[in-house]
Amino acid sequence: MPDHAIATNPSVQAQLDRLTMLSPGRDVLGLERITALLDRLGNPHHGMPPVFHVAGTNGKGSSCAFLRSAIEAAGLTCHVYTSPHLVRFNERIRIAGKLIDDDLLTALLADVLDQAEGLQASFFEVTTAVAFLAFARMPADACVIEVGLGGRLDATNVIAKPAVCGIASLGIDHEAFLLAPENGIADMPPLDRIAFEKAGIAKTCVPLVTQKYAASMANTIAVQATSSGAKLLARGEAWDAVAYEGRLHYRDQTGKISLPLPRMPGAHQADNAALAIAMLRHQSAIVIPEGALSAAMEWTRWPARMQALGKGPLTDLLPAGSTVWLDGGHNPDAGAAIAKMLENGPPVHVVIGMLKNKDAVGFLKPFAHNIASLLAVPIPGHEHHDPDEFCRRVQDELAIGEAHPSDDVAAALMGLGSGFQPAHVLICGSLYLAGEVLRLNGELPD
Repeated sequence: MPDHAIATNPSVQAQLDRLTMLSPGRDVLGLERITALLDRLGNPHHGMPPVFHVAGTNGKGSSCAFLRSAIEAAGLTCHVYTSPHLVRFNERIRIAGKLIDDDLLTALLADVLDQAEGLQASFFEVTTAVAFLAFARMPADACVIEVGLGGRLDATNVIAKPAVCGIASLGIDHEAFLLAPENGIADMPPLDRIAFEKAGIAKTCVPLVTQKYAASMANTIAVQATSSGAKLLARGEAWDAVAYEGRLHYRDQTGKISLPLPRMPGAHQADNAALAIAMLRHQSAIVIPEGALSAAMEWTRWPARMQALGKGPLTDLLPAGSTVWLDGGHNPDAGAAIAKMLENGPPVHVVIGMLKNKDAVGFLKPFAHNIASLLAVPIPGHEHHDPDEFCRRVQDELAIGEAHPSDDVAAALMGLGSGFQPAHVLICGSLYLAGEVLRLNGELPD
């Protein structure tokens, strides 16, 4: 699915319209176009501050958020590049702690698009070039860069010598791209092919910090690391972490530390935080004291990841005492993480919209038994599962009895509020839907 963006600033919108006209209108993997574009721009990626490069299927955005919090808690400055944005395009590029402002974004988009003529660069490739140009021009102590899609052929993978690389949780997602036969690895099992693509960010003599994976996936990553000359630092071997008695207990060859558990909801966030800690402790570009790691556990927030919505126009549609959670997860592993969050709570009313290329049943299956009712909604501006067909499928395949289509999230919440009893609601299925919910409820990411 191609990215797109709408801005409230007319100057930014004019450049985004140019981008839409110049890009091929689809996701494209490969390093040829981004390499040519950056060369036209003077190769700004060679002049950026030390880079923390993070790949993965689930959790990489949260790990990036923990990295940023720890770096800033140490009194240092940090550029951050993540995707997609939820509400505003500016969310993708953070300059030394602040979202890029409209004037600078307009100027950088114009500079990059002037040089992109004839290259057929994709939306993400142009965005990446804009971020790298900003990061090279603006001073900071470090850069945190999230892989967009896969790793080996992702536009961010032109960085030749990052300070450290990390791979978060792995699972099946973006099958049409990462499992495509033309990638040359069709004979591998699907999860091993995913691992192969993610491990493509490994670089010679650069630490590669990884989570625990199934044996075949771990072996695939190890082969990639050896082939590239990277220093593999696998969880359970070079480092490990465990949450118990209300603390996160971490250890590696330099010692043990005990930290508060992350304040972000979900047991899986301890794993995402642990990856960030391991990355910070296995690099030498910047110094992060233990106190900054503790502060990061308390400070880190990442919108639309089991986020409790506050009072706003949408939540006001429900009776007093209702709770509303928002999550942008959209694959089976994300569904499993949600299931752990819900297992000791009351049944939830699920409001869901999913892109057409996502496994809706696979996502819902882990927590189907916790669903009191399901309301399927469209995702405006994107190809999505038809709400009527969505409901028929979950009724047939997951035995969810109460499943109905709804026009939009507001209509779904109004229907749930008509019973006058407090409701426990989960809005989920897509980051695009989550961004629309945050906009409508007046909770813009900052």
